[in-house]
Amino acid sequence: MAKSLILNRQTGIPFLSSLISDLFMMHVKVKAKDVRFTIPVPYALLNIVISVLTSKIVQQTANKWTKEHFERKKIDFTFPLIDKKTLKPIVEELKNYKGIVLVDVKAKDGTEVKIRL
Repeated sequence: MAKSLILNRQTGIPFLSSLISDLFMMHVKVKAKDVRFTIPVPYALLNIVISVLTSKIVQQTANKWTKEHFERKKIDFTFPLIDKKTLKPIVEELKNYKGIVLVDVKAKDGTEVKIRL
């Protein structure tokens, strides 16, 4: 965790501050031939996405939309129900491992994707 000494602009009194981007974010970096960008993903947003994706309505809709395709390809598959109570502790535990690289992929065409906590 990065800490820095910052002066309060109004009072001039120094205080110790943690960099917020390192505390509450997952960073997704993408490099392509012409483009480079970083997407900071707050853990709060990640929790919201988990809540939406694990809702029964979204899961039933996904099964309904893919059912026709799977029937055409003669595949017997339905998406398993994902439990929010299982995923939330995983995200909470990931917060304890700041700086770890979860994904580091380089394609043949030079495209790179890196996901770091």
